Amino acid sequence: MKKFLTLLITIGWFPTLSAFAQTETSNWYTDLQAMDPAQMTLLVILGIVLLVIVLLLLLMVYLMSFMVAVFKKENPELANEPTWWEKFKERFVTGKMDVVGGKEEKAKMMADHSYDGITELDNFMPPWLQWVFILTIIFGVGYFTYYSILGLGLTGVEEYQEELRVEAIAAEARMATMAASIDETNVTFDDSQASLAIGKSIFEANCAACHAADGGGGVGPNLTDQYWLHGGSIQDVFSIVKYGVVSKGMVPWEDQLSPQEIQQVSSYILTLVGTSPANPKEPQGELETPKAEPESVTESTTEATTL
Repeated sequence: MKKFLTLLITIGWFPTLSAFAQTETSNWYTDLQAMDPAQMTLLVILGIVLLVIVLLLLLMVYLMSFMVAVFKKENPELANEPTWWEKFKERFVTGKMDVVGGKEEKAKMMADHSYDGITELDNFMPPWLQWVFILTIIFGVGYFTYYSILGLGLTGVEEYQEELRVEAIAAEARMATMAASIDETNVTFDDSQASLAIGKSIFEANCAACHAADGGGGVGPNLTDQYWLHGGSIQDVFSIVKYGVVSKGMVPWEDQLSPQEIQQVSSYILTLVGTSPANPKEPQGELETPKAEPESVTESTTEATTL
């Protein structure tokens, strides 16, 4: 009876242990609160049914052990027979152990393995270790056949290359998401060669008609001096390119260019400051002192102009 009560107490601790193992990201209490009354009632009924089933199983185990004990008490011959657990342990775990000091033990003594009066016995390998050894052989044969003979499995190099391919796709997806989220509040100056090359091509295709190919200005203002009409930071230039200045003939480009392309052409425009165009237009706007750019901006592009 004591063993039965101990087992019940142990099982009763399982929900408590599970609660301690929960993390903050999987809050079961919040999930319970989100359930409607019908779902909550069904969950309670299922819990009660499961508890009754577990109690019945424990009761059956206890009654069976009690009946076995009664039968052994009434029939002394049964008391000498090993239990099913003892049979299982002898067959698959420990094997049949010899009596210490018996004839079989003395026959297994290895005379050449005697140290300080301690003699080694030539015992058999335990059954569990034999099964482990057999399973390793089976696994090794299967592994060699799958990878080396049939060639179905990926080698270490192939797995590494596949991981690189998957990560490259994921990186492109992340970059696309980041590029789509660029706006005038979080844009940064991109002075990479690839970005500036794309920005230059966009500028020559769309902006050179009004600002000249070298940025010296035409219909639009000169982009190479330090005079600003609407501010000369990367955020200001991005905003002007994106929304335009309709009153002065500057069209918005947010429908024709992606946020990343607007960033690229805005970054290229900032690199034109300080250059020497062929026919520079007279300054427009207010002269502003060049300000330090973010860490990613090179010293040659700290000065900016506006459209």
